[in-house]
Amino acid sequence: MDLKTSFLGLTIGNPFIVSSSGLTSTADSIKKCADHGAGAVVLKSLFEEQIMADKKTLLQHDDMYFWYPEALDYVGNFTKEQGLQEYLRLIEEAKKAVKIPVIASINCVSPVEWPEFAKSIKDAGADGLELNIFIPPTNIKLTGYKIEETYLDIVREVRKVTDLPLAVKVGYYFTNVYRELFKLSNLEINSIVMFNRYYRPDIDINKLSIVTSNVFSSPDEITLALRWIALLSGKVKCELIGATGIHDYSGVVKNILAGATAVQLCSTLYKNGIGYLEVLHKDLETWMASKGYNDLKAFRGLITKNEENCTAFERVQFMKKTTGKI
Repeated sequence: MDLKTSFLGLTIGNPFIVSSSGLTSTADSIKKCADHGAGAVVLKSLFEEQIMADKKTLLQHDDMYFWYPEALDYVGNFTKEQGLQEYLRLIEEAKKAVKIPVIASINCVSPVEWPEFAKSIKDAGADGLELNIFIPPTNIKLTGYKIEETYLDIVREVRKVTDLPLAVKVGYYFTNVYRELFKLSNLEINSIVMFNRYYRPDIDINKLSIVTSNVFSSPDEITLALRWIALLSGKVKCELIGATGIHDYSGVVKNILAGATAVQLCSTLYKNGIGYLEVLHKDLETWMASKGYNDLKAFRGLITKNEENCTAFERVQFMKKTTGKI
């Protein structure tokens, strides 16, 4: 069974990419991912503020941090353990430890100054760079147009200083998701990763305080990315990568059927352990064999080749049955 596919224009042995997280923060953990069958890994993100701040101190935490599930300890712990040189060293150590692609990650909000650091990432040996871009839509003076143009500007500025393969990981807070992702795909990028999953605060009504809730994704969350992968499949110039809500082989299959070339995994590996990659690998092959598919190309985008299916992905309202019941 041939599971080879591509991410960032790079050939990878299978579609299972371990996404940027604590699972990819050390060379030992990255080696464990590779040993259990990951096709590629994306290193834990370096924040733009870390690059821009003095090497010994950081700027005050920005509101942006509180959009991420790991915000409570992410930046604080990361900066104690890994400054800029430590991050470059992680790339070097990971490349020595594994043969699969090692992708660096930068969480960024602007196109100013920091893109020069991309040169150092390439020199350290990274096989590619994922730009995890999110501009919080919480400033009433910031127009939707300005937010969307900033995404494009970031990619343009990074591309000026490096020829590394680029992925852009985005959320869905756009006035017109389709148009923004289409415009991104027309830039010199290789992959769009859909979608980022943000921190979801809850309220404890007894303690009257904010609490962490839903740190991990659930399988029900898969449908948001599926819709847009299906609608963009065959209409953009870059690869589409599924993320969020992928917990078992069926989630992987669904993304590929919609048109994705690969998927990023995180929550399911935290819940089931990194060794679960082997289960995913086996289950995917079993499903393919049952359908008579010898490789991923045989069913990639298959569901979107039917016009009726495409119409279903565009539909936003529940359809009533002839009985009048929903």
